[in-house]
This record gives sequence, structure tokens and C-alpha cells, in this order.
Amino acid sequence: MIKIAMTKGRIEKNMEKMLLGMGYDISPIVNKDRKLLVDLGEDFQIVFVKSVDVVNLVNSGAVDIGIVGSDTIFENPSEKYSQLVDLESGKCYFALCGFPSYMDLPKSAVKRIATKYPNITKKFFEKKQEEIEIVKLQGSVELGPIIGISDAIVDIVETGETLRANGLMVIEPVGAVSTRLIGNNDRIREKEEEIGKFIEQIQEYKQQIKVKCEAPQNR
Repeated sequence: MIKIAMTKGRIEKNMEKMLLGMGYDISPIVNKDRKLLVDLGEDFQIVFVKSVDVVNLVNSGAVDIGIVGSDTIFENPSEKYSQLVDLESGKCYFALCGFPSYMDLPKSAVKRIATKYPNITKKFFEKKQEEIEIVKLQGSVELGPIIGISDAIVDIVETGETLRANGLMVIEPVGAVSTRLIGNNDRIREKEEEIGKFIEQIQEYKQQIKVKCEAPQNR
């Protein structure tokens, strides 16, 4: 049995669709109610947790593999786990956002950047060779420039509606985000056959979806 940590919510719903398409009975997940640990037949045991705990559980070896957004992976790097598959779902992107006036700031100025992702933000500005001061916010980071505690923000952008509603704009893309499959390095070696088979099934499913999407539509 493969032990999987999975992010609750949107990623969970996307995985239900994928597992169903791969031929698994997903009723234990759909009908789990408030259960946090669910057996999916004899193949998988799935624990539902918040995104950062997916990485923590995989990192510790408490589970074999995890399914989580790459934003969490990039913010919490470790040599104890590896990225195995890009599931190509939940796509969005990180971006530097702010009021249009941000672009008038000189490169030499120390910018105040509000974000939930300090590691990603630091690396981005290091590449740009710009000095920043991180303003750590856990809620709506858009408030940073709105109330004047930051010059801009680095955050995940999906539709951009919140930005536009508050007079903010995307100034520069930082990087793409999608759902990934990660695995504890020791568990990958111990369960090479089982995990390898699961990865093969995922790749076959992705190929089927790709072919279906590329097929000409009847008019």
C-alpha cells in the first residue's frame, strides 16, 4: 500500500477526477465526510492535510508520496524528497504586483515586498540584484501596498480579479505554479515497483487527456 498525503480542497477535487479516470473507485474519498485518513481499496492510504503539511509528512517519511502545489514545494525545499511528476493541474503563477507607480522606483531603492512566500521572493529579487525588505503577511497580501506597508507584493495570481478590483496590476511574472507529485527519497527506493507503477498510470492518463484535447471536434 502506498501512503499519500494530499492537499484538501481544489487539489483534492482534481485528484478525484484523475483517479476516477485511471479506473479507481473514488467513493471512499467522495464519501469520507470529516475523515482525515482514508483507504482507497488495497492500493492507497490517503491522508488529507494542509499544503505545508504535505511537504512535512513526505519530508519525515511518515508518508511515501505527496500531492501538493509547487508553490509550497518551492517555499519549502529539502534534499529528503524529490519531485516525481508535474500533474499539470491547478495552473496559475507567481507575480510581482503593485500600483503602476511601482515601476517608477529606481533599481537601487530598497523595496518593501509583502508576501506569504519569503524564500521565493528573496530568490527572485536576488536574481534581479535588487535589495528588498520582506513584509510577511498571511492574509490578503494585496493590503500591503493599499495601506502603505509595502511597495508591492509577490503572490499567486489566478484570475487577477482581486488585483484589478484594488487598482493593482501584474508588474512582472515570477514563475509558474502547478500541482506536483513528490516522494520521500527513502520510500521511493523501498517501494520502487509500487510507486513506479503509479507514476506510469499517471503518465498514461495524462497522455489520454492530451490526445482527447487535441482531437478534432465534430461540427
